[in-house]
Amino acid sequence: MFESLFPFLKKPASPARKGDNGKVPTLKENLAALKQLPKFFKLVWQTSPSMVSLDVLIRLFRATVPLATLYAAKLITDEIVRLTQTSGDKDVAFLWQIVAAQFAITILSDALGRANALVNSLLGDRVANKISLQLMQHASTLDLERFEDAEFYNKLERARQQTASRISLMSEVMGQLQQLVTIVALAIGLVVFNPWLLLLLVVALVPAFLGETHFNGQSYSLLYSYTPEKRELDYIRYTGASDETAKEVKVFGLSEFLIARYKDLSEKFFDKNRALAIRRASWGAVFSMVGNAGYTLAYAVMIERTLSGGISIGDLGFLAGSFANLRALLESLLSRFSSIAESALYLKDLFDFFDLKPRIVAPPNPIAVPKPMRDGFVFENVGFKYPNSERWAVRHLSFHLNVGEKLALVGENGAGKTTLVKLLARLYEPTEGRILLDGHDVRDYHPEDLRKEIGVIFQDFIRYHFTAGNNIAVGQIDARDDAARIEYAAEKSLADSVVKKLPKGYEQLVGKRFDGGVDLSGGEWQKIALARAYMREAQLLILDEPTAALDARAEHEVFQRFAELTSGKTAVLISHRFSTVRMADRILVLENGELLEIGSHAELLTKNGRYAELFKLQARGYQ
Repeated sequence: MFESLFPFLKKPASPARKGDNGKVPTLKENLAALKQLPKFFKLVWQTSPSMVSLDVLIRLFRATVPLATLYAAKLITDEIVRLTQTSGDKDVAFLWQIVAAQFAITILSDALGRANALVNSLLGDRVANKISLQLMQHASTLDLERFEDAEFYNKLERARQQTASRISLMSEVMGQLQQLVTIVALAIGLVVFNPWLLLLLVVALVPAFLGETHFNGQSYSLLYSYTPEKRELDYIRYTGASDETAKEVKVFGLSEFLIARYKDLSEKFFDKNRALAIRRASWGAVFSMVGNAGYTLAYAVMIERTLSGGISIGDLGFLAGSFANLRALLESLLSRFSSIAESALYLKDLFDFFDLKPRIVAPPNPIAVPKPMRDGFVFENVGFKYPNSERWAVRHLSFHLNVGEKLALVGENGAGKTTLVKLLARLYEPTEGRILLDGHDVRDYHPEDLRKEIGVIFQDFIRYHFTAGNNIAVGQIDARDDAARIEYAAEKSLADSVVKKLPKGYEQLVGKRFDGGVDLSGGEWQKIALARAYMREAQLLILDEPTAALDARAEHEVFQRFAELTSGKTAVLISHRFSTVRMADRILVLENGELLEIGSHAELLTKNGRYAELFKLQARGYQ
């Protein structure tokens, strides 16, 4: 029915929102999205009950101001008319009392408005901070494999956007309730005068409401469908102007390529958004004409009643003002309702993110992690594949990592070495098979307790833009105030020589992101990262290519000290350098995600298999 009257309600050709069967959110879906509001306001209330209560109280007072202002104006008009029709001495005391009252109302309205803005600003900041903290807290509970999934990143990006952009939803809903109170008060006057005026007002505004709801849904659909492209735009913008990428952008002449890609993506989004904005503006003009016609007709009725003596000039002003205010309020109410429904759709993305559950969770009654470990780790036919992938990253892994053993992992890139250590550190959950620690499935332990006994330094370690001391303390962050421990870790990893060169020593900010930061070379960063392993009092140490950026002399020194660090501890080492690998007690060779060989350096050379082939190839390069 509505589609025949209003063509804009027909299905658009705009990009479809993913996961909604290609449909733009309907009015029903917009209304359903409002179910998110109770959860949102529960979060707001928990942030600051006192501020929310104060905000509601202020708004209730503000809601009565328009009616009081109009009624004061009516009294002033009628009193002026009466006085002009009175001959002789005129008693103007009552008139000036009303004027004074109206002035007081104006002052009160301004004070309440400023107080409302202040409370909203403070409460908005508190809510934004709370949501940001909850996002970080919840993200920290999710499995690592989630962060390696593009669709998850789309959901995370939409959730992040809600932190700032959806705070306005709080004041919008509060403003909606405030306006409802004002509308009820003003509507009473119109109903007493002529109920048909109120009906005329509502009928004139319904098309505008449907139009706003429809176009808000299209706007949401457009932004939703372009989430991956917007992420790419942010990435290209960062890549095109970043201290980390500037060298390669210049050397490889990437600037024109990046600019062209950014322009192409941004122009496509602009074209879609422009078409939507034009349609929205065009139909908005039509709806405005309908509203103006309704107001003019109602005003004509009021004038006719005034001329016939049915109402006073003051009544005319009061009713005309009430009608105009009601029209504006109802337009705002309906428009704000559409905006609230749209915000609720975005809000759904936020709560959808919070509803994501980790696969790796603590059991109801976890057993204590053994201190010390006695038997070590056993892989029993372990396999793992990433979500939405049919390819096994590793499979059929069965081996025993003994306590105190140094195990090296060898294999070409993509063989599954890093996946194996992530399974060992319980960053991944096996897709099949199981991993045992001292005879118990690792799922029987609390994952956080287990990880406290494991220290991992990955090849792609993070270069934190913290102080040098805190960069080292990352290895055991709760010991960040233990200066002696930090200095000991730096000495063991050779990072102390790096820190000595820094103007402020351990208090020096490293990295160039912030003012005063000092950048480090790749090898210097690697020594800082290695110090994190020495900070951690872990029973199992895992180093994934820990010396890739070090020269031969530095590498030799690092591994001499690493031998001291791992004395009496279990260690897993990934390295492409066989001079390092041969230091291990045993070497595990991976190929296409499966265990190909395992044994000591001498045993594997004797077998003359894959390890021996790789070793001889590398040795030949040094001849």
